[in-house]
Amino acid sequence: MEKKTIFLIIKITLGVIIVVTALILYSRFVATKGLEVKEYLIEDEELPDSFYGLKIVHISDIHYKQVTEEKDIHTIVDRVNEIKPDIIIMTGDLLDKDIEYTQEDMKFLEKSLSDMKAEIGKYIITGDNDYGQDIYLAIITNSGFKNLDDTYEIIYNGDNNPILIAGISTLSNDKKEVDEKVRDSIIKIKELDISYSVLALHEPDAIDDIDYEYFDLVLAGHSMNGQIRLPFIGALSTPKHAKKYYDEYYNLDGTRLYVSSGIGTNSFKYRLFNRPSFNLYRIVNE
Repeated sequence: MEKKTIFLIIKITLGVIIVVTALILYSRFVATKGLEVKEYLIEDEELPDSFYGLKIVHISDIHYKQVTEEKDIHTIVDRVNEIKPDIIIMTGDLLDKDIEYTQEDMKFLEKSLSDMKAEIGKYIITGDNDYGQDIYLAIITNSGFKNLDDTYEIIYNGDNNPILIAGISTLSNDKKEVDEKVRDSIIKIKELDISYSVLALHEPDAIDDIDYEYFDLVLAGHSMNGQIRLPFIGALSTPKHAKKYYDEYYNLDGTRLYVSSGIGTNSFKYRLFNRPSFNLYRIVNE
């Protein structure tokens, strides 16, 4: 083999190694940081007039202390409060099952979540990483968030036409079938003839196991839209229960399903073409 050919092969090999190494470092230390706010305008004539312009902030999959640190939490709180939302909904995995949390971590999260402000209310459901962690319930209890696991809340805003916000706990809590988790909410929607309802769930694929036509807006997390995404290809891999619905948006016969790309990472501490984000929905009825 000629020397020129050998040198060319060496150059190409070194070039590939450099590019791959740079991409790995970028996806680990750069692409996992920063914060994007994804804004969506939702037009739905079923929204009561008294809720016109409703602002909902949707946060998911923080996985605190995998790659999301204290300064990142401060940034999230500041950005949320700048928006002045009416409602905040967190769709699971505030914590991470692989992290051993301290009392200081608990107090920090309690204070940070307490500092998030919403005009109407703050709601949260349990993700698979939150499930079974004792400090999770303590954090929620002391932070002003209402736990919506397998329950609902009816909200009035100046007149007699309410909306309903319901939640489904993680599928890791398999004591109930998925449709049973939302049964009481659907009964109440029918009973009060509620025109607009929101459902929060962690694992998006669970939507196929419920009568989702009773909900106008469904918010989910878990998939993070695929931590590693490639142009024109999309998500390379998604977790169990996020195999069918993992992208940002789906219209299911008029029911809008939004899946958050999340803030943190799971034990695979990389993101690519998918920066940390939370969603802002502005809802109008015309």
